[in-house]
Amino acid sequence: MSLVFAGACSHAPGITGRAARADARLRDTFYAKLGELRQQLEAAKPDALIVVAAEHFANFFMNNMPAYCMGMADFYEGPIEDEEWLAIKRKRVPGNAALSRRIIETMLEDVDVAYAEEWKFDHGIMVPLHFLTPRYDLPVIPVNVNCQGPPLTPLKRAYEFGRALRRACDAQPERVALVGTGGISHWPATPDSGTINEAWDREFLKRFLANDRAALTSYTDEETLRDAGQGGFEIRTFLTVAGATEGSTGELLFYAPIPIFAVGCTVATMAVK
Repeated sequence: MSLVFAGACSHAPGITGRAARADARLRDTFYAKLGELRQQLEAAKPDALIVVAAEHFANFFMNNMPAYCMGMADFYEGPIEDEEWLAIKRKRVPGNAALSRRIIETMLEDVDVAYAEEWKFDHGIMVPLHFLTPRYDLPVIPVNVNCQGPPLTPLKRAYEFGRALRRACDAQPERVALVGTGGISHWPATPDSGTINEAWDREFLKRFLANDRAALTSYTDEETLRDAGQGGFEIRTFLTVAGATEGSTGELLFYAPIPIFAVGCTVATMAVK
């Protein structure tokens, strides 16, 4: 078949781990919109879900930091973090090694991508799955874009990676869904944690929803670090979704800064043509 669904959402650990401390009105609306994203995902009837995330030194470190890596296993486990801290029970998440391999083989015609047959999911994947596949019954294919350890992949390459991912998905007989997940502006694990640059977030989302390739790829890492924190480097996951849906536009289901979650919380879809 082809790519049948594309979306994006936030993944900060506070979204689940500090739920009780958030403004109840904002939290409940955010959760409801994540539920709406799940409903749209389920309605697309995918055979597998590709989650493009930013890994947080749980599996890759500076001794081996691929720019792009895709899981190629029959199952994965997560969260790697403490269950009580994240408020998500440890699960075995199904994968699809055969489909992963075919996607990887197709992508290697155009871009370089590493693969991993072992992968422990951290909050970057488990928080979205908690809301989007709460029964953990949909095969997941994880994709990591290095957003943590410089040198980081250029934004233009993240967009091109998304385009290659789309071509690979469209070459498969299965129905494939895609979700990109990351923060927008945030300063995790720093004294500025909880700071959110709402104006920067909204401008980025405007560019993302318009799928304005030139505007999306015009940020420099120096500007992003200054205005959106080191967590802002995770916009690469959104650019991958934009590249995979080139020519389409998106819909913002929810955005609000929720400081106790330490991120501007986002839920969005991108049309698939």
